[in-house]
Amino acid sequence: MNDSTKVALTRPSEIPSALAQTVWMLLFAAGTTLAARLEIPHQPVPYTLQTLMVLLSGAFLGGRNGMMSQIAYIGAGVLGLPVFAGGAFGLAVLLGPSGGYLIAFPFSALVVGRMVRRRHTLPWIVLSMGAGLAIVFALGALQLSVFYTHSASTALTAGVLIFSWWDLLKLSAASMIYYEMGKRWKSLPSGTGENPEGR
Repeated sequence: MNDSTKVALTRPSEIPSALAQTVWMLLFAAGTTLAARLEIPHQPVPYTLQTLMVLLSGAFLGGRNGMMSQIAYIGAGVLGLPVFAGGAFGLAVLLGPSGGYLIAFPFSALVVGRMVRRRHTLPWIVLSMGAGLAIVFALGALQLSVFYTHSASTALTAGVLIFSWWDLLKLSAASMIYYEMGKRWKSLPSGTGENPEGR
């Protein structure tokens, strides 16, 4: 066996790690699905627990795998699985009022995952998750403004301010969950691209 063949093959010791990463990504994607079904109907965008899972996926899985878990979630919905709020599915959901929020999920998880790796203090975790939440709000309100309300102020009111109390609760819960659990489990399997000890 030549050197190039050796490089191309996956080492047996890497298989459990890759499998564990995949399982955790799928579990967080499933968790986001469940969080979408815990819904309080509201127009134009419902109240759900999705962003709680988005923030936790980034924190526990790291930026790359957290992002991949949310891509898997969105991909499942686009392919026809009823994973979005209200059991909705299909590409049309991404083009609807809540589409901007959904599209923001992978980017939010990526930012949270990258930021929380820098240090494990509660203020920093809150700041990191606040940054992730801001991405969701920004892209969500932008799509509302451009395609639906045609008014930045209306989109800000209907897509951000009305959810502020709800998302502050989720931000607080996600921060405390990760802060407390992170004392024992700093990171779930996140691959070789990130250093889970680098806080």
